[in-house]
Amino acid sequence: MLVDLKIKNYALIEKLELQPSPLLNIITGETGAGKSIMLGAIGLLLGNRADSKLLFNQDEKCVIEGSFNISEYKLEPFFEEEDLDFEPVSILRREISPSGKSRAFVNDTPVTLETIRKIGEQLMDIHSQHDTLLLGDPAYQLNILDLYAQNEDLRNDYGSAYRNYRKLEREFKDLEAQLAQSEKELDYNTYLLNELAEANLVADEQESHEVELKQLEHAEEIKLKLTQALQYLSESEFNASIALKDASHLLGQVTEYGENFQTLKERLDSCLIELVDISGELEDAERKTEADPQRAEQLQERLDLIYTLQRKHQVKTIEEILTIQADLETKVGSVHNLDAAISKTRKALEEALAEVEARAQALSQSRTGVFDTFQNELHTLLFELGMPNARVVVEHKTSAPSPTGIDVVNILFSANKGAAPQTLSKAASGGEFSRLMLCVKYLLADKTALPTIIFDEIDTGISGEIAVKVGRMMQQMSHKHQLICISHLPQMAAQGDTHYFVYKEDRADRTISRIRQLTHEERVKEIAQMISGANPSENAFQSAKELLAISAAS
Repeated sequence: MLVDLKIKNYALIEKLELQPSPLLNIITGETGAGKSIMLGAIGLLLGNRADSKLLFNQDEKCVIEGSFNISEYKLEPFFEEEDLDFEPVSILRREISPSGKSRAFVNDTPVTLETIRKIGEQLMDIHSQHDTLLLGDPAYQLNILDLYAQNEDLRNDYGSAYRNYRKLEREFKDLEAQLAQSEKELDYNTYLLNELAEANLVADEQESHEVELKQLEHAEEIKLKLTQALQYLSESEFNASIALKDASHLLGQVTEYGENFQTLKERLDSCLIELVDISGELEDAERKTEADPQRAEQLQERLDLIYTLQRKHQVKTIEEILTIQADLETKVGSVHNLDAAISKTRKALEEALAEVEARAQALSQSRTGVFDTFQNELHTLLFELGMPNARVVVEHKTSAPSPTGIDVVNILFSANKGAAPQTLSKAASGGEFSRLMLCVKYLLADKTALPTIIFDEIDTGISGEIAVKVGRMMQQMSHKHQLICISHLPQMAAQGDTHYFVYKEDRADRTISRIRQLTHEERVKEIAQMISGANPSENAFQSAKELLAISAAS
């Protein structure tokens, strides 16, 4: 229930505050005074898109804030799901800066427009002329019937099953497309894979082969240089080993004269040991170094194969080729795996379709089960609103499963005796449309949990006693739901528990829109003016008092 509404710096509204009654609130005022502007501001609060051009003062931000008593509406799970703090009286706020930037808050926590829209849908229902036009839309009609039949759980169950079915259907089509593409590429990928498998590449073989081939190609030069090095180190008459031994012997003769000489001798002995070790390795390397044309040819052929494969696959290392090989193995193997996946998904898809059809039948049975009572209750309400010959018929067909089920409905209407029911766009006038929509809202009021309903001139096209009956119907609705009704009819205005008056105030620089709650005396005057104009007669005042008295007694 809306407890408090504040609008600041929006269109013609400089500042406005409203604390509506929990029952039926009537808002009246001359055309253009700002009633629709209020609805626009409320729409922003509920998540509609903003336009900075609508700011009253282009240098200040616009703020719309609504306080809602939601203590009895069991919205705690929703707040928890959205990670918001739940408050029994929660505050929704929307801010639009002069630059056009929009921000939304719930209990001072920043939220997205989608979040505030979700919350708003559970707090308020704004009925306007647009909704009346929507009544002719089959999808809107189907939603009405679901609300009337209280099909929320059935529809959610069906929706979940249908989304799962469509997900599997997309997966199945994707798998089939993958299989078709894979089969086109299978022969070429198999050829590439076989070529790499036959090559039997090893990760680090290229580097070792290149080093070995280089040594074989320069074997004679290497062998000569190694032999010469051995001569200098250990094989010539005055080789390095003999020189180091002699030097070590000489140092040994002076070690007794100081520790430093002993240290130098030890270091020299270490060099001699290392030199002997190096000489041994050089000798071993020299012995093994031999020209081997056959081995060199084998290595060259192997490296040529590696280089060819690298150029073919546009890579520089064997590791990259091995990665390509693994990818090819996956692609070739996936063709066989795809067959199994397609078979598995086809079975799951068939099961999902069966689930969709079963849930669709349950939903359809619930819908068709309320057709008669829905039609009969509408007949009764329309009779009370001065349409004794009105007929409402729900035309029903079935179709393939869709997001809303297998039902296609069309509400047909006839206002006149003997006239065959037709689609609403052909059969109903503006006033008849409004009365029919009001009856629909009246039926749904007991079926939905919306705490606040706003009617924007739903009394269009009616007058006299019918208007009184419409007002009484709204009074009855207000015992379960807070109602806010914008009206131009005195009969409607008299039915309100609270009456607000919207008016324009001309300042030196501009016109602004204001609203105030009327006292009983002011209500009498306002209703009298609605009856006979700006200067109401005594009879108009008397009629206004009678309308208020009738309303109070009903």
